[in-house]
Amino acid sequence: MTPTPITDAPLAHLRWGGGDTAVVMLHGVGGGCGAWSDDTGDTGAVVAGAGYLAVAPDLPGYGASPPIEPYDMAGLAGAVAALLAWLHGRHHVRRTVLVGHSMGGMVAQELVATWPALVQALVLSGTSPAFGKPGGDWQRRFLAERLAPLDAGQGMAALAPGLARGMAAPDADPARVERCAAVMARVPEATYRAALRAIVGFDRRADLARIAVPVLCLAGEHDRNASPAVMARMAQAIPGAEYVCLGGVGHLAAMEAPAPFHAALLDFLRRHVPVAAAHS
Repeated sequence: MTPTPITDAPLAHLRWGGGDTAVVMLHGVGGGCGAWSDDTGDTGAVVAGAGYLAVAPDLPGYGASPPIEPYDMAGLAGAVAALLAWLHGRHHVRRTVLVGHSMGGMVAQELVATWPALVQALVLSGTSPAFGKPGGDWQRRFLAERLAPLDAGQGMAALAPGLARGMAAPDADPARVERCAAVMARVPEATYRAALRAIVGFDRRADLARIAVPVLCLAGEHDRNASPAVMARMAQAIPGAEYVCLGGVGHLAAMEAPAPFHAALLDFLRRHVPVAAAHS
């Protein structure tokens, strides 16, 4: 299924399928709408094939979406909220599921904490409710390590292959890792820098207990960015949340191991937001 590129919206996005239940997929720092397309894991087409409207936006500063200032979690969540309102008004969407990977999962948590009525279910993949202690040494080291190659003039195209290999599982398919790297290489350097700074101050741990929609927390066995232990604790803090750990998978689950990722995602969608229920 070929996606339709949309640029006349609050956020540029790819769209597959139709219907009044939208599954909006939010990418990570090294991503973009292409993280969900047919040249990676084909998640958009799989979701649309199950009867949903699949939407993969470019977050601000990525792809055809303009940057925001200040570039912070509140602004990112506000941009997604504007897209959801546009989908409700333009395409008569009645229910929205957010699928957030890594930074996208943080944006999803920020949005649900601020505008809970906009979201009817939540899938959090390879993410966490906080990025350490704000202003701590760990954050400073993280930023320094990620930005040092760029400061040395390496550029995103040179940086991306190593980033992708480091995030994937040790035995991940090299061809899939290469496709992940191709997505990362297209991220503008200024956006990558801004996004890294946005996530290091993120902390929504205190809001987990107030999430009142069905939630699936999807971990990867070999994820070193958002470990299974971190995601299991997050699931325990969210009332009624489900937790699934995908074996043999790293941080880039939907792109490096799409089959188990899609199986878990579709099972959750069919049980909690079945398409038939939207027309009953």
